[in-house]
Amino acid sequence: MNNVAIIGNLGADPETMYSSAGEPFCTFSLAFRASGKKTGWIKVITFGKTAEAVEKHLHKGAKIALAGSLDQQKWEDDAGNHKSSFQLIANNISFIKTDGRGFENKEQEDEAF
Repeated sequence: MNNVAIIGNLGADPETMYSSAGEPFCTFSLAFRASGKKTGWIKVITFGKTAEAVEKHLHKGAKIALAGSLDQQKWEDDAGNHKSSFQLIANNISFIKTDGRGFENKEQEDEAF
C-alpha cells in the first residue's frame, strides 16, 4: 500500500508544463512539519484537471492538505554516484488557508480538487 496524506505550505508558486501529448502537469514544493521542530520539503506533482486547478488557485504560502502516492526517482550523476529522490504524486488536494488570490469569493477557499 502506497498512500500518503500530508498538510503543508507551498514553498513557491506552482509551475505548469505540458506533456508531448498536450496534457498539463504541475509541480511545486511543499514544506511540512517533520519530526520535532524540523521543516521537511517534498516535491509534488499533479496531472490533468488537478494540475489546472493548482495553477489557477494556488500560490506560494498557501496551506493545503493533499493525498497521493510516493514515487522514487533514481539516477546516476556524472561521477557515477547513485542518487535517488522521492516525489509525491497528488491525487486529491484541499485548501486549508490562502490569502484569497485566484478566488471569486471566499466560499471557494474550502474547495477540494
